[in-house]
Amino acid sequence: MSMTSLSSDVGNRPTVVDLFCGAGGLSVGFQEAGFGVLAGADNDPDAMATFARNFPGATALVGDIRKHQVRSAVIEAGKGADVVVGGPPCQAFSQVRNHSRLIDDPRNSLYREFVRVVGKIEPRAFVMENVQGMAQMGVQEQVLQDLGQSGKYRVRAQLLDAVDYGVPQTRKRLIFVGFHRDLRQESPEIVGSGASVALTLMNDAVQGGGYRLGLRNDVVAEELLHRLRQARDLGVVSAEQAIGDLDFLVAGNREDTLSMNQIPSAKSAYQRLMRRSKNISNLSVPRINGDTKLRLDGIPAGGNYRDLPESLKARYLTGQKWGPSTGSDFLARKHYYAYRRLHPGLWAWTLNTKADAVYHYAESRALSVREFCRLQSFPDDFVVITDERRGEIPGRLPNGATHSRYRQIGNAVPPLLARAIAVSILERLPLRTVLRA
Repeated sequence: MSMTSLSSDVGNRPTVVDLFCGAGGLSVGFQEAGFGVLAGADNDPDAMATFARNFPGATALVGDIRKHQVRSAVIEAGKGADVVVGGPPCQAFSQVRNHSRLIDDPRNSLYREFVRVVGKIEPRAFVMENVQGMAQMGVQEQVLQDLGQSGKYRVRAQLLDAVDYGVPQTRKRLIFVGFHRDLRQESPEIVGSGASVALTLMNDAVQGGGYRLGLRNDVVAEELLHRLRQARDLGVVSAEQAIGDLDFLVAGNREDTLSMNQIPSAKSAYQRLMRRSKNISNLSVPRINGDTKLRLDGIPAGGNYRDLPESLKARYLTGQKWGPSTGSDFLARKHYYAYRRLHPGLWAWTLNTKADAVYHYAESRALSVREFCRLQSFPDDFVVITDERRGEIPGRLPNGATHSRYRQIGNAVPPLLARAIAVSILERLPLRTVLRA
């Protein structure tokens, strides 16, 4: 597997338009597969600043696609695009109980806009990404019908896990791929490695505590365990193989950019795959309070707050007051997600949008945005920024620039997953043909 540098040159390549694009995870993957990125659109100005920074030749459209002016600009920018992609938020799943249609629920107005824009642009193919919950409660069949546009598209739905495509993170997403009927192509089945179903962490009390990789299916898991130990294997990647060359970072680091020759040499094929620029950015690491450090020092790699002795489960340890009151002198159940350490030998769990969603496997610290990027499979020349304007601006989400950078990457589709989807589409796209009106 190889990755090419992000480029603004569309040339004669097939083209893609990215709706609800965020930072641009789908766009990165499609560009890696050989597509030219025509445009991206999102309501978040900070995410769109990142998109514009990394796709300088694409049109970056900021605004609410439900507004006529924004929607018209998206349709205009997408004229002639081969593929439309996007992950519209879809909030209402319970409407099927009331016998109303998903697309008619006002809470799903962004989903409706995706269907609408696909109908207007009429690309040769489209991809819609969403949470796996959409596959439940009968909603999936409604979506297939909506996206089919009265028989204009042949649509397939698949539940995919990013870890099966070389991403060092388990992240399940429901993917809808549609091909225009005039292409006479069935939507492809996107085949992965099956890595996500075979391994688990087991508390190794016999060896004096800590966690080890355990087996669910002996034949499959034995092979995966062997592959995980191979630093040259790009199909199955562990957390350490993803970020081990960045172990030197410390809590509170503010040196955000370094020359690539200032960091240790790559220790795995995956690290070499990610490195393709002279500099590496987004290396800042959040500070850590005294209570958190004490607790992390007591949690083994792969563990969580349940591994703490009772003495470290008190709500406050050093006298420093932090976070909202829980009404208790002890940690609450919600803190399970606040003290989780990666295991170096296994991929990460699904990242969310907060820096404290995951802690380093060896160091008592949170991860940098760059390490989030690595676990999501964003290459090192992808730089995460925010809009230079300060304060409240339309579409900006609260909690500041630092949180925005984590949120942008935590919300993204992993580029290597997107690349696998794009390759499967590209293999079935014939030379440009004229579609019926």
